[in-house]
Amino acid sequence: MPDHPRATPRAWDVPMDRRAALRLGGGLVALGALAACTPAERTDTVTPTATPTATAWAPPAQPMTFPAAFVFGAATSAFQVEGSTTADGRGPSIWDTFAAVPGHIAGGATGDPAADHYRRWEQDLDLMSDLGLRSYRFSVAWPRIQPTGSGPVNQPGVDFYRRLVEGLGERGIAPAITLYHWDLPQPLQDVGGWAVRDTAERFVDYAGIMFDALGDADATWLTINEPKTTASVGYGTPYHAPGVADVQQQVAAVHHQLLGHGLAVRRFRESGALGGIGIALNLLPVYPAGMGAEAPTTRADAVENRLYLDPVLLGTYPDDAIGEKAGQVHADPAAFQALVQAGDLDTISEPLDVLAVQYYGVAGIDRTGNVVTIAPQSDAEWQQVRPEGLYDVLTRLTRDYPDAPPLVVTENGIPDPTAAGTTQDDERTEFLRAHFQQAARAIQDGVDLRAYYVWSLLDNFEWAEGLTQRWGLVHVDFDTQERTPKASALWYRDVIAAGAVPPAG
Repeated sequence: MPDHPRATPRAWDVPMDRRAALRLGGGLVALGALAACTPAERTDTVTPTATPTATAWAPPAQPMTFPAAFVFGAATSAFQVEGSTTADGRGPSIWDTFAAVPGHIAGGATGDPAADHYRRWEQDLDLMSDLGLRSYRFSVAWPRIQPTGSGPVNQPGVDFYRRLVEGLGERGIAPAITLYHWDLPQPLQDVGGWAVRDTAERFVDYAGIMFDALGDADATWLTINEPKTTASVGYGTPYHAPGVADVQQQVAAVHHQLLGHGLAVRRFRESGALGGIGIALNLLPVYPAGMGAEAPTTRADAVENRLYLDPVLLGTYPDDAIGEKAGQVHADPAAFQALVQAGDLDTISEPLDVLAVQYYGVAGIDRTGNVVTIAPQSDAEWQQVRPEGLYDVLTRLTRDYPDAPPLVVTENGIPDPTAAGTTQDDERTEFLRAHFQQAARAIQDGVDLRAYYVWSLLDNFEWAEGLTQRWGLVHVDFDTQERTPKASALWYRDVIAAGAVPPAG
């Protein structure tokens, strides 16, 4: 494989190029929700009026250790790695439909074969074992379990995940099972998808099937992955499946996903399944950038963070996320409130065993409520890299939500700088080093952080970017499906073995 093509310092240590537009390509942080931005709106580079944290911090010259029981893992999702999209009775998902439309996906890629994990899962589990991973976070493809989103169980689909969980157990790797990572069965979208309440009921039926099937595994269960991205980018824009681009459906999808989450938590308790359960929220620190930006930033924080944290942890929705002011989602707040029926918020705020945090970076907000660039961008242009933002997120949760459950970081990563990929990924190693240091710092300062999952284990189908963005610790040759651990994977193996992140060399 070619070496890293740029002999430069870390991306976040060098000046940034001026970017004219915000790309929602990776879709991993729903920046487009801020002030209903469109890709044509400018995201100028500015100097913030104040540093985002009160005091500067420099990592120590010695390794930073993690608690002995700390769990290091890696993550994938079903549609991004499995392939075999019509095998063994699997039905179509919204991403199958979306990817089939010319122009939706870079390079015309689809979810088949992706990383061919459905057929190569044993090889991949051996690879995880070789790296010393203590846990593997994967998602279940709802269309493999119920091809139409409801009705009879497709047993071959259940059997696949049973084999996967048993294979993990044989290798001493704990399963972390995400029930929904964006691959809604297409027949449910045909009758409204997450914009209608009935989808939450269908979701809890599906969740119950999985709790009954795999409930004897001592697993960490996560209900919904990034409800913000599904709502904001899938329903609020045309850039992710199902590509609805309707702001009222966007906010309806927020509520119905959270309702489905709460109903699934209740079903988990009733099932007697082992392990614990939570939800995976992608959280984005936002900082005022320029004169008059403070109030729009507060509202943008409501959109990006409190619209999900408050109902899940406090049983209330914030009153400043939806409206016509700068920084808000420009939907009708009365129409949103009409969706919230009696008892919904009690359901959504069912007590959790864990809160999963997905962190990719930060954003600045200007006085008009638009996103501006305040930190260096990775090769995913929507990603503004600031490791200290992870510390800000984790300590903010402890401070603002003192009754929150233990925390886990379930996604954090950076893409290769080339679509061809590289195995000498020094940029990723330094990215992970800096973020692990911030996690260790947060633990030292009292945050109850239990686990950290790198995104992702394998190069895979990166949503609208297809096969052109590679986020894996392991390089995948998409022609031969050969797996080759990158330098970052070998570095991570040593971190896991030592239980400590070393200083920069």
